[in-house]
Amino acid sequence: MKLKRFPLAAAVAALLFSTACTAARSEAELSNEPPKAGYPVTITNCGKSYTYKQAPSRVVVMNGGSVAEVSALLELGVADRIVANAQSYGASEVDGRVDAIKQLPSGNIKLNDMSDIPREAMIGLTPDFVISTYDGGFRAEAGFATRDDLAAVGANTYAPKSSCGEVGTVTGKPTIEDSYGMLRDLGAIFGVSERAEKVIADSQARIAAVGAKTANLPKQNVMMIIPGMAMGGEFSSVGGNGLWNDVMAKAGAVNAFEGATDQTFANLSREQVAKADVDTLLVVNYMSKDPDADAQKLLAQFPQWDAAKNKRYVVLSDSVFLGPSNHLAVEKIAQAAHPEAF
Repeated sequence: MKLKRFPLAAAVAALLFSTACTAARSEAELSNEPPKAGYPVTITNCGKSYTYKQAPSRVVVMNGGSVAEVSALLELGVADRIVANAQSYGASEVDGRVDAIKQLPSGNIKLNDMSDIPREAMIGLTPDFVISTYDGGFRAEAGFATRDDLAAVGANTYAPKSSCGEVGTVTGKPTIEDSYGMLRDLGAIFGVSERAEKVIADSQARIAAVGAKTANLPKQNVMMIIPGMAMGGEFSSVGGNGLWNDVMAKAGAVNAFEGATDQTFANLSREQVAKADVDTLLVVNYMSKDPDADAQKLLAQFPQWDAAKNKRYVVLSDSVFLGPSNHLAVEKIAQAAHPEAF
């Protein structure tokens, strides 16, 4: 999607100058203060090093179709530092998470055509830390503030390491460890590493408990689909290669279509879907009015699936993606695929 580019007006230029001066003064003041406990902290992100002399206090969270980053900040107890959040999903496996996200400040920003924060609006927020879902959130050609733009006004920047590659690509093979890596990075940046490690340890323990119950059971074939996000055809949003494959593996299952594509999502024909061995259906709730009805509709279309015969399906939302709640997806998929173990 190509966005319109607008020249900066004199008023905006003045704002940039004023903001840069303020950032410079703040930097000078910080240099005269003794470092806070645990600081300075240097984090390498997408090939660049960023040093934090104290925890960020004016945080902006970009959209990018994710809630991983804002959920991580909530989980770590530092969401009070957010001055503008563009992320929302409308559903979550975490109790209270949807309402907590709704209550965060939006910054009163007019979002662009990608429902994200354009350059001039971003600069006007005077952030000291900006989080993007992927490195493409800092592309000048898309109308976003670049990492250099933000550094010039005193803001460090961050994107999850698994999303540091080219636009629309994922670096390596995503796993739950990527979620833990993001939590550790943000924990260090905000001075709450102990809390981050506790969140990670609790998640690991719950996943290990599932593994103990399913380790000796036959692996179940799971088909993941996002019914409301067709990108080409009816079956163009079937999960291919994503973090959810690791989630399934830890739940005692395998992705029925992992080998059908080397892309994040598979674009399948109806015939391919009909021939597949599907033991459990995983429907991802993406702005659906009735995700259970979506699941029932799919099961009715393919009565030959074991999933249809046994009425085995599970509806999930944010927990199958990058974020702090992957253990919930592991538990729920395991309970649907191996009900005899629970």
